Amino acid sequence: MSADVTGIGGLFFRSRDPEARAAWYRDHLGMAAGHDGLWQQDAGMTVFAPFPADSDYFESDQPFMLNLRVADLDALAARLAASGIPVERRDEWNTADYGTFARIHDPEGLPIELWQPPSGA
Repeated sequence: MSADVTGIGGLFFRSRDPEARAAWYRDHLGMAAGHDGLWQQDAGMTVFAPFPADSDYFESDQPFMLNLRVADLDALAARLAASGIPVERRDEWNTADYGTFARIHDPEGLPIELWQPPSGA
């Protein structure tokens, strides 16, 4: 099979307050967000996976969950918590094969999974 698609070129989603939401992503996650912000992500794995409609992996009222690769999950989780952003962590989410995970929500309730792949991945 040829690789006609070479990567995700963008993620576009509706927002009640696009400017404030883009600022939240910039301020708390360091992502250049907004129409004129181009975020250059590091090379690495990207999972593109449809889930069953009745999956309980993330909230049923959300059509998708954003998963972001991070370099130092513990440090980011501490900064987010210090900023008053609830960070959920569960031991059962973590595996030696896939790495460690945490969950947060953006200001409009979108679930965000923070993922630190295992070293060497």
